[in-house]
Amino acid sequence: MTILVTGATGNIGRRVVDGLVGAGQRVRAMVRDPRAAHLPDGVELVRGDFERPETWPDVLDGVERVYLFPFAYQVPESADLGFVERASAAGVRRFVVHSAAAAGFAPSDDPSALGRHLEEERAAHRGLELMVEATGKEWTHVRPGLLAANALGWAERIRTERTVREPYGRSGYPLVHEADVAEVAVAALLTDDHLGAAYTITGPAKVTQAEQAAAIGAAIGADVRFEELTPAQARAQWLADGCPPDVADWLIELLADALDGPGALPPTGTYEELTGRPPRAFTRWARDHAADFMEVA
Repeated sequence: MTILVTGATGNIGRRVVDGLVGAGQRVRAMVRDPRAAHLPDGVELVRGDFERPETWPDVLDGVERVYLFPFAYQVPESADLGFVERASAAGVRRFVVHSAAAAGFAPSDDPSALGRHLEEERAAHRGLELMVEATGKEWTHVRPGLLAANALGWAERIRTERTVREPYGRSGYPLVHEADVAEVAVAALLTDDHLGAAYTITGPAKVTQAEQAAAIGAAIGADVRFEELTPAQARAQWLADGCPPDVADWLIELLADALDGPGALPPTGTYEELTGRPPRAFTRWARDHAADFMEVA
């Protein structure tokens, strides 16, 4: 059995590849540049791109199960069918969809920047799920909440200045370790225990931005200072860094909403229900990624 992993070089996809290889499976990775993929020995690297339908036949040849990255939602203008339909026609029998917690949200007509963004996220991810369901093939939807890996955006500043500068230091989410998401995805690819299920996976508890900075500091054995900015200061910094104005406004609204509002997504017990173990905490994630925040020798 050949299992195709799309998004194989991403934070979660790479872990999915590792889990499948560890289970002795034949793994094919769809990558844009096989020379730069750096995946485990034995993984078949096939050049492919969701935006280039001419690459899909080679990618899908002989594949029975697919770990499906969200970019599959877009159907190129040059294609008569999307990647999902082509995969189904090529003989894929099972899809495990890398979705998002937003897919489980109720539709919203909230006119705020945050509300509009969440509705766009919900529509895109749920749209991909529905596309897969429409094939009539086996499916499982894995819906991670916000990933702990987003903290990698602080890596350069922590390496050089030992400082995190953000607004709303008390803002936070139950950030999920990518290893937890990948573990559930691998189980859904290899067993029949999760067919027709949609799992929202989060971390064990809300962790604030200030707590994230402290956890990273503890992991690297350094004092990482959290400097709280006003929303205006943060917006100016992000614009100077090249962030589009509408994205900066959305980020401020997102962080403000996660203080105590509806954006403060509560943790789910899904991972523990499935595995019998508590989710990995952010402190564990920080230790696992300590090298990303260390000064380069």
